[in-house]
Amino acid sequence: MWQTYLQPTSLAEALDLLHRYRASARIVAGGTDILVELQRGVKPTNTLIDITALQELKYIRYENGWLRIGALATHNNILRSSACQHYALPLVQACWEVGAPQIRTRATIAGNVITASPANDTITPLMALNAEVVLVNSSGERTVPLHDFYLGVRRSILQPDELLREIRIPALATNQRGLFLKLGLRQAQAIAVINVAFVLTLEQDIISDARITLGCLAPTIVHASTVEAYLKGKRLETEVCREAGPLATQDVSPIDDIRASAEYRNATLAALITHGLQRIATGQEADSWMKQPSTLVALETPDVPQQEDRPAHPFNDRIETTINGIPYQLVNAQQKTLLNALRENVGLTGTKEGCAEGECGACTVWLNGQAVISCLVPAPQAHQATITTIEGLAQNEELHPLQQAFIDQAAVQCGFCIPGMLMAGAKLLDEHPHPTIEQIQVALGGNICRCTGYRKILNAVLSAGGQA
Repeated sequence: MWQTYLQPTSLAEALDLLHRYRASARIVAGGTDILVELQRGVKPTNTLIDITALQELKYIRYENGWLRIGALATHNNILRSSACQHYALPLVQACWEVGAPQIRTRATIAGNVITASPANDTITPLMALNAEVVLVNSSGERTVPLHDFYLGVRRSILQPDELLREIRIPALATNQRGLFLKLGLRQAQAIAVINVAFVLTLEQDIISDARITLGCLAPTIVHASTVEAYLKGKRLETEVCREAGPLATQDVSPIDDIRASAEYRNATLAALITHGLQRIATGQEADSWMKQPSTLVALETPDVPQQEDRPAHPFNDRIETTINGIPYQLVNAQQKTLLNALRENVGLTGTKEGCAEGECGACTVWLNGQAVISCLVPAPQAHQATITTIEGLAQNEELHPLQQAFIDQAAVQCGFCIPGMLMAGAKLLDEHPHPTIEQIQVALGGNICRCTGYRKILNAVLSAGGQA
């Protein structure tokens, strides 16, 4: 999929590489969008510039009334941020709806913004929140309102030599209320049929300003301007909420596609607008997501320490990594995904390839304490990292408690999806030793089993956690 893989260790070096390669190279961080595109032949490239070593870009800060989100902040980082929970609730709610836990561990908000798809869940709330982006190249930087950033489907004003360094969001004030709603065809790994974000400003219960943005209904995210105008100067009474919904259909002309007809989208949009306004009117805008850190399912735990006797140094085509406690040097793997490197270079074939697009979870492994989809991880990102595969789950010749529970509960079935199920479930038990059934369902939401139901699988995880 690529020939040259570069991993700069400073922002200046990254910008110099962008200036040198320009349109012949692409930036990669989490990889959850770009590797799917490359496998589909979308925007092919010979060179990848990996910015994951630039830890100065991984931050979330609240400063002087603004939330500042660095280019490497992930969806999980947003979910765990108390500042985002307090000052940008719609964005947090959207992050909870993105993909599945193994996607949220790695996918960055900046990557979602740059992909520029009107179906990307985080762009809709960012537009409603009046976000702006900071773009930087070797000559300087510029700040662009997000509503000016997009030119069309998967098109933006980002120049080939520019890097999106930061996303800035004016913090919600005490008199503002926000909400994000998504309609998908399943609860995980679902591209939205429609998504909607609300930000209302209230002055003594009167709406003084309304920003309502709509996703999946036009080439870019659009405002429900007719509804916004209608709401100004009104109270959020039952009749106002009811009448506002149908007005939104005047602002879009949705298409028919595989997920829904235009007629269905219009009818659903009207209902979502009314429902969202009613939620805000009754103070229930925060009721639809897990906002308590103690119950959040992230499928990541603190990084596994590196071996002290192995000096760290920049990547230079040879991948030095630790897999299941054993150090490896992988040669001729820099052009592969982590999944293929594990299977072809190391001979660890327990990790399975299912969809090769990050949708089935069969290839789940642990990378530095995170459950990740290995078909969407460039193998060089394993350099100086610690990996655990299904072969390393057992310790001291004893099965992991979850492996034993799968046997006891007859949860194995055909076995193809089971390695990924076990890796996701075991990471959940690391994070929450006694998970609830709801947490287990979230943790396994990114793992598809095509044999039969999930009842025995859920019972196995409950049993391993001492809940059954």
